[in-house]
Amino acid sequence: MTRSRKIAIGIVGGAALLVAILVAAIAAFDWNRAKPYINERASAAIGRPFAINGDLSVEWAREPDEGGWRAWVPWPHIVANDISVGNAPWAKAPQFATLKRGEFSLAPLPLLRQRVVIRRIQLTEPAADLERLADGRANWEFTLPETGEPSPWVLDINEIGFDKGRVGLVDEVLKADLTVLVDPLGKPVPFADVAGAAFEAQGEGGGAPSPRDYVFGWKVDGKYKGLATKGEGKVGGMLALQDAKQPFPVQADVAIGGTRASVAGTLTDPVNLGALDLRLKLSGASMAQLYPLTGVTLPDTPPYSTDGHLVARLHNPGGAVFDYKGFNGKVGNSDLHGDITFALGMPRPKLTGKLSSKQLRMEDLGPLIGVPSGKVAGAETDKAKDAPAKPKGGKVLPTQAFRTDRWRDMDADVSLDAGRIVHDSKLPLSDLSVHLVLQDGKLALEPLRFGMAGGNINATIRLDGSGAALTGRVDISARRLRLKQLFPSTAAMQKTLGELNGDMAVSGAGNSVAALLGTATGDVKMLVNDGVISRSLMEIAGLNVGNYVVSKLFGDDEVKINCGAADLQMKNGVMTPRVFVFDTENALISITGTADFKNEKLDMDITPDSKGFRIFSLRSPLYVRGTFGSPDVGVHVLPLAARGAGMVALGVLLTPAAGLLALVAPSTTDENACGPLLEQMRKPPKAPAPASAKGK
Repeated sequence: MTRSRKIAIGIVGGAALLVAILVAAIAAFDWNRAKPYINERASAAIGRPFAINGDLSVEWAREPDEGGWRAWVPWPHIVANDISVGNAPWAKAPQFATLKRGEFSLAPLPLLRQRVVIRRIQLTEPAADLERLADGRANWEFTLPETGEPSPWVLDINEIGFDKGRVGLVDEVLKADLTVLVDPLGKPVPFADVAGAAFEAQGEGGGAPSPRDYVFGWKVDGKYKGLATKGEGKVGGMLALQDAKQPFPVQADVAIGGTRASVAGTLTDPVNLGALDLRLKLSGASMAQLYPLTGVTLPDTPPYSTDGHLVARLHNPGGAVFDYKGFNGKVGNSDLHGDITFALGMPRPKLTGKLSSKQLRMEDLGPLIGVPSGKVAGAETDKAKDAPAKPKGGKVLPTQAFRTDRWRDMDADVSLDAGRIVHDSKLPLSDLSVHLVLQDGKLALEPLRFGMAGGNINATIRLDGSGAALTGRVDISARRLRLKQLFPSTAAMQKTLGELNGDMAVSGAGNSVAALLGTATGDVKMLVNDGVISRSLMEIAGLNVGNYVVSKLFGDDEVKINCGAADLQMKNGVMTPRVFVFDTENALISITGTADFKNEKLDMDITPDSKGFRIFSLRSPLYVRGTFGSPDVGVHVLPLAARGAGMVALGVLLTPAAGLLALVAPSTTDENACGPLLEQMRKPPKAPAPASAKGK
């Protein structure tokens, strides 16, 4: 053996011995002695106290998944017990996070390239207490040291596992106080078993990878937005969080106050909240209760439920966009279907949609204008705020305030078409078409039209809630409503060919229906021709005052109405008839006086004038006094001074008659019984020449 060869063998042997000694020293080293240094360096890095309070150990072993020569390189397997991360100085919880035990294996070779590769981290009983104050300070925001340059080190964690976890959240901004418990499932649950095979196939059709299995189960309890919150669900494994293209499976069934939501689907790029693709079922006591949860302004409704497909593009350049596609739902006993989109853009979010319904019930639409449906039920915490208010003091007009403050929070453009509207079993409405536009606090229903009693109703409603006081204008046109269809239970009415036509245009100011009518100014015009009137008809209509009046005027007989004409003026909530007459086969009935919508009071006189020598049962006028809710009806003790006032009125009111002529048989050439009456009203008044004074 040569000298040089002996030297080489000695060098190699010495190096091997040094490595062996080093490995033996590292293996035998008590890593607990390094804890103060590790704690100090980690605390400086995160700006919070960090401590490994328990035992710290390192074991070296070969990684069985490695191949080739790398399989001979031992990996350090690190185990740390009782780890804690300190909280912010202002936080209430003593620690931000704690961990009973953490263990992981570190790949040594990538460290040479400044890459920290960890195949798997196993956490035992991790816990975190998240807190945020009303001023926005959050304890999950760490103050990290700034070096001016990004770190050259790259962290690559392949998988994170844990057995039990707890997260507490106290958030003054969201008014939340929640506790979330996370547990591994006994075994992974296939995505299709929870979300449904059809939903999984729908995702596969787009070329995206199939969602992974559900791995963890979770439960939540506490309060959100100040409402009692409870729920549970499932999520995928932590490994799926690392792949932005891999759909992350989520499932939840949560109740917040009176609202219940069930979702199943996927979250794309969960670390950055890229997109949502969920089957969403939603139900609750009133759609208005969704406002504090979603920021979407919706009306008060009876109990509702929906089931549809929610797709969200959370990183859309103009703002996140949520599409609720092909949903089917119920509001009270009314069905609702369609697509809606909610876009978080500037200057305000916007809700757009196209809805349809086979059947809407009026009792379900009542809360939209402040009329209680009697079916609103839900959590006590939200019910008192969202249920329509009942008028006080015996008043009958709806007093529920319009929530104009919410109108300014978003815009909307939604259309609804309904095949049938059920008011009651005897008066169905049909072919509803309404287009709602909400823009900068201004609400418009234009058009609003539907079929009724063989005719049609066309309306435009505009409400301006952009200012401190709500202002509104309503225009309604009723054409060719057939009397026999309006009163299908009245046998005598079935023989008539009469119609009702009318127009209304009023404007007012106030934050409820009652307030708008209490300040309303405008006109109401109406014509009825070829009808009948009787006590039984008033009873069917539920008009107790009309029942009394008809019995006093006509007794129990059915009386033919040739024409009924009304031209009513409204000024500051007080309605005054210019013309309000009924031409019957026996008499001409004239109605004068006022109806005060602000105070809900009536002060009206009903004056009959018999025709020729026909026998007429009543010679004295009637009066209607009192309130809308409790009217007082009676007979004047003495006839009014102006006997025949009704006939005289016909001769002097020229302008109102001309306006009412436009309602006579619109769009038809049929003869109308109101024509002769209105023509007579157009004639100028005549009076005899004054008699000569006697004795001159």
